[in-house]
Amino acid sequence: MIAIRAAASQDGAAIAAIYAPHVLTGTVSFEIEPPDARTMRARMAASDGLYPWLVVTNGDPESGVIGYAYATRFLDRQAYRYVVETSIYMSDASRGQGAGRLLYEALIDTLRAQGFVQAIGAIALPNDHSIRLHEAVGFRRAGVYREVGYKHGQWIDVGFWQCGLNPPRVPPAEPKRFADVGVVRG
Repeated sequence: MIAIRAAASQDGAAIAAIYAPHVLTGTVSFEIEPPDARTMRARMAASDGLYPWLVVTNGDPESGVIGYAYATRFLDRQAYRYVVETSIYMSDASRGQGAGRLLYEALIDTLRAQGFVQAIGAIALPNDHSIRLHEAVGFRRAGVYREVGYKHGQWIDVGFWQCGLNPPRVPPAEPKRFADVGVVRG
């Protein structure tokens, strides 16, 4: 039974363990050294209650967290505060079982309930699996930056996918804090 909940500081080690292989052997992350549990806990805390961090488990208390998804500030300027950048990482063993899609749908539903207007997904290319997941939950291709990352001896393009969350209003309402909304599904 899949369970989705807000990430807690005690999930830092599991999140770091899921992320590490993506950093070390792949090109989906542009980090070179995998962050440790303390760094992941600090990243969650830096969301300051505004941006959601979610985890998914398969319901078995022994197996723990099998994936995580989160939103963060899109860009640093104040006018961008209605837009978020989203990410999702799953353990290798859990890929292709549908838990990732359920997790990402919960993240998108939560962001909608918070009142954000747009979500942006940055995808290192090629990555057909991630593109299919993003498009399955409502993202559409918005553009590509060519050869902007260099890792594992190659230049990597980054594609941007965009998902409309809520209609833009004038003036826009400030997004609600994740700490006040909680995880939303459906």
